[in-house]
Amino acid sequence: MPSDATILIVDDHEDTLYALENALAPLGYRVSRATSGDEALKQVLRGRVGLLLLDVRMPGVSGLEVVRYMRRVEQTQHIPVILLTGFGPDHELTSAAFALGVADLVMKPVDPWALRTKVRYLYDAHRRRLALEQEVRELRALVKDHGEAGKHPPRPALPHPDARVPCRLDMPRAAPAREGT
Repeated sequence: MPSDATILIVDDHEDTLYALENALAPLGYRVSRATSGDEALKQVLRGRVGLLLLDVRMPGVSGLEVVRYMRRVEQTQHIPVILLTGFGPDHELTSAAFALGVADLVMKPVDPWALRTKVRYLYDAHRRRLALEQEVRELRALVKDHGEAGKHPPRPALPHPDARVPCRLDMPRAAPAREGT
């Protein structure tokens, strides 16, 4: 996720978008908006979205359909999603949302403090996860390059926990123990 990744707010009502933007403003993250599922998918596929706040019921492509599509595409399947609904508790919706890997389902009207807490946690956790994945890729590349070079630099001997035991590099290594012996 690029450092300029945004939190994408998706709702078909302008007043809801405005309220959500104001609720998230104290966090200082970049926030962008979309008014439809199609528009949201286009922004997500551009690769600059680090978290999605998504209304469930919108004309055209619904929030659940957006999440279904995102989960099938490798580059978007791990983006955290918070679904927003104004229609009260719905067991079927809750089951479907969590089966798709949605991070949370929030009822409108939204408590700004609770929303900021969830957004901060999910956004930061996603950034840390992506940073770890990048570090793993870099380490794998180093290991691959190191293996292709054909040389292994000598490993320094680790000192024995008991400082009285001398460190010897010329000691033969013990054969691994066999099971059942």
